Amino acid sequence: MQHRRWFILGVIGIAQLMVVLDLTVMNIALPSAQRTLGFNTVDRQWVVTAYSLSFGSLLLLGGRLADSLGRKSTFLIGLAGFAGVSAVGGASVSFSMLVLARACQGAFAAILVPSALSILTTTFTDPKDRGKAFGVFGAIAIAGGALGLLLGGALTEYLSWRWTLYVNLLFAGIAFIGAELFLEEQRSASRPKLDVPGVVLVSSAVFCLVYGCSNAASHKWSTPSTFGFLIAGAVLLVLFGLRQVRAVHPLLPPSVVLDRNRGGAYLAMFIAGIGVFGTLFFLTYYMQQTLKFSPLVTGVAFLPISVGSAIVSNLSTIVLMPRFGPKRLVGCGMLIASGAMVWLAQLGPHTGYTAGLLGPVILVAIGMGMVIAPSINTGTFGVAPQDAGVASATVTVGQQLGASVGTSLLNTIFAGAVASYLSVHLATGGNDRQSFIRLATAHAYDSTFWWLAAIFAVGAIACGSLLRPGRLVQTAPLEGLSEPITASPRSRAARLSQ
Repeated sequence: MQHRRWFILGVIGIAQLMVVLDLTVMNIALPSAQRTLGFNTVDRQWVVTAYSLSFGSLLLLGGRLADSLGRKSTFLIGLAGFAGVSAVGGASVSFSMLVLARACQGAFAAILVPSALSILTTTFTDPKDRGKAFGVFGAIAIAGGALGLLLGGALTEYLSWRWTLYVNLLFAGIAFIGAELFLEEQRSASRPKLDVPGVVLVSSAVFCLVYGCSNAASHKWSTPSTFGFLIAGAVLLVLFGLRQVRAVHPLLPPSVVLDRNRGGAYLAMFIAGIGVFGTLFFLTYYMQQTLKFSPLVTGVAFLPISVGSAIVSNLSTIVLMPRFGPKRLVGCGMLIASGAMVWLAQLGPHTGYTAGLLGPVILVAIGMGMVIAPSINTGTFGVAPQDAGVASATVTVGQQLGASVGTSLLNTIFAGAVASYLSVHLATGGNDRQSFIRLATAHAYDSTFWWLAAIFAVGAIACGSLLRPGRLVQTAPLEGLSEPITASPRSRAARLSQ
């Protein structure tokens, strides 16, 4: 098993990249899909929202299934299902068919992601190797969104929007073959029972929260369909918390979340989700609408985030985490990201890429590389083996909620800033309306990035207060996994010879 760990990391990395790519790859392809299938602009958001709703609301269930049924089994089910519905989505002949396929993608991703991360958690227990593995995984979590924009632009421009979905068959096929070759079944010695009421409560809560935030992106926060779902989500979340305290077999054991380090890591992932996806979202629009970049050039412009985050994520988990622990890394990373947002808040209607974007984009890569990979490592560190899947799912839930909340909140701030600027300046009697619109848009970008700077600064204080100083210390050994089953004769012989 030891000599195959790095092959396992490669398999998991390919699967994770496929899922993260799908969070952004369709964004650039949407206009082409809209022209082909003939749906309107109001409905267009559901191609993205359907994925987020099912993915976010089913993650904890997927994590517990991985703990109960076996991580290899759920990993393979997630891969095969994701590939199958991607093919259906690519062949869509109607809007409803595409949305249904995207929703099913999210459901299978909710099974796949916790399985992948929990396999990583239970495979890499040595601190040095664990740092390397989580550095790679964290780099994928950050860079995948930016690479999705590049891949989406290239596939849409040179092939068809359908290939943004068909390409998943390639990723899933490679990962599936690798999993069959290198993975052995992992089941906890103590197989946790499924808390059905807890599943219903948390799935409904996350669904309501994600739906409410997504609805706010196209409607006002005061709309009943927005605040009603948000209130319902908050109430259901409280009920879920009460249920977990009293349940004999809780879906999310309170000890997983109430640990200061893990709680701080989940909060950090929530704030990082707001920051990363908010930054990618608004910079994509700035590059395409203000700088007139093509989709492909926009994707290339994000490459510094991909390269920089890969380098810094590995540096953080391999070199810095063993020396300083997560508290300093996460706090400093958020402050660096806050500085990058202050820099981006200086954008004007004609600011070029090299002068105004390249520097802060590199800083975002540095800051998020110091936050996300260490937070994933910390959020899954020290949990009992039977809770590895649900702890892994909680990390992703934080990031997914952050992405949903951040995009809708920041979109509202942006739209409000445009409207207020125009109402003030057009009332003064200006004649050049187009110039005012350009200035209003630049003002809105600046306002949005100032808000992001404040969010990161508050995050640095909050996460710095929660996370414990010093290095991570394993309070209990990672034991409790049953001997791997369905192992090949060759692998059993290899274990006997060690």
